[in-house]
Order: sequence, then structure tokens, then C-alpha cells
Amino acid sequence: MTAIVERSRPVTDTPAPDLKALKARQHATWSSGDYAVIGTTLQIVGEQLAESMDLRAGQTVLDVAAGNGNVTLAAARRWCEVTCTDYVEALLASARARAAADGLHVQFEIADAENLPFPDASFDAAVSTFGVMFCPDQDRTAAELLRVTKPGGRIGLANWTPEGFIGQLFKTIGKYQPPAAGVRPPALWGTRSWLNSTFGAQASAIAVEPRHFCFRYRSPRHFLGLFREYYGPVLKAFEALDATGRDALAQDILDLIASVNRSDDETMVVPGEYLEVVVTRR
Repeated sequence: MTAIVERSRPVTDTPAPDLKALKARQHATWSSGDYAVIGTTLQIVGEQLAESMDLRAGQTVLDVAAGNGNVTLAAARRWCEVTCTDYVEALLASARARAAADGLHVQFEIADAENLPFPDASFDAAVSTFGVMFCPDQDRTAAELLRVTKPGGRIGLANWTPEGFIGQLFKTIGKYQPPAAGVRPPALWGTRSWLNSTFGAQASAIAVEPRHFCFRYRSPRHFLGLFREYYGPVLKAFEALDATGRDALAQDILDLIASVNRSDDETMVVPGEYLEVVVTRR
């Protein structure tokens, strides 16, 4: 992994967004569709993060904004004592079913990533793959991760980058549904400068590795159809548009896929860049 060395000032935004209203909308977004259909394909990211963090048997691990529990399963397979949390009950139910199917012991708990119901320094490790980056109050979420992690413990993250495929997908959606004024993009978590300025003061080390997850689908239209039906942010974007807007957004997404698809047949093979981050708590 390459260590972050640059430092920058924290990002500030004006006007201040209504974070409470934004959280309510996001809860509705992630409660829609069925993220598990998409999230299950990302399991390899959780396994890779568990290895990069060198998780050990018996360590206490908190999965925050866990979705359907990819890192939860990876840590539990390594005999860690895992607590899996999310603020959407349906997502936790999916993670619970997966753990049961694999015969893994995991503690599940509804929890808001911006207000975790655990004492200070409770866990050897806190993890999140493509989860906490979507929390409205980014600074508070990062502070909570630091708070619940023991000194010397580690925070492990997988965050989509602004330049990667998913970052570009959200930019495409933003042309049709611009974010509220003052709202910082989730992909900020996928930038080295923000990670360094946010975690640096309480970290003895911050290591980052750019990685790629390959989106492999039967075709670009197969990807589009599944994301329209099951992936909350895309589902909600299409729901908010009229027929003309839906057609235009669909075509823009297909054009985006065509620009990065490395398949030489009818299938879709698109690398999606993300940053794998391991913060060692001071």
C-alpha cells in the first residue's frame, strides 16, 4: 500500500445543507429495490479488505453501514467477533440470512453510522465497503469510526473514486437530479486529500491502495435493468423522471458503459476504481 503524505485543509461547503432531510431521503433510497442483488456481487471487495487489514481470529470487528454484509462475512470467516450494523432493517435481514446460510456467528444491530450506539474504543477494527461514504454528515461519520476504534486498532474502507465507473455513474445521474446545494459528493471518500485531512490527526498511519472491481454482466442492458430495479439510487433517479427523461438517462448510462467496456463480445466487463483504505488509529 502507498502511504498518504499530502495534507490539505478540510473541505467546507456553503450553504449548509439540511442533513436531517437528506438522511431521510437516503434512508428511503436504500430501503427501495433490493440492494442485496447488487451487493452480493461485490463480495470479493470484502475479502480483499479483510486480508489487507490482516484481521486475526478473536478480534472484535464492527461493520458500519454494512448493507448485505460483505465484510461481515469475510471477517466472520476469519473467526473474528463481528457486529454487523446498518440503519435499514431489510439490509440487515439479508446479511443475517447470508451468515446463517454459511453457519457464521455474527451479532446484528440496527445502528446509525453518524451516531453509533457503542462506547469509545469498543472494537479492534471498524470496517465499511461502499457504505459510510454515502452518509450525509461525512465529518461526523468519520469521527464515529475513530471514536469506536481502539488505539492501535484499524479502520478499513472501500470507497468509490470520483473518476471511476461508479463515480461517473453518479455524475451522470446528477445531470438529471442535481444534489442539494452544499451537499458534498459521496465520492469525496475516494480522494486521498480528504482522507488525509479527515483522519490524519488521529492516525499513526494511513495507507491507500487503488483497486478495481470488475462489473461483469450479461450485457450493458442487463446491468442497466438490474440497477434500475434493485439499486436504490438508480431506481429513485428513474422514478423521478418522465418518460423522455428516463429514456435519456438510460441512453447516457449505456453510453458511459460503452466508453469503458473492455469486453470483446456482447457481455459487460467494466473495471470500477475504488480506494482501499486502512487507517491505523493513534
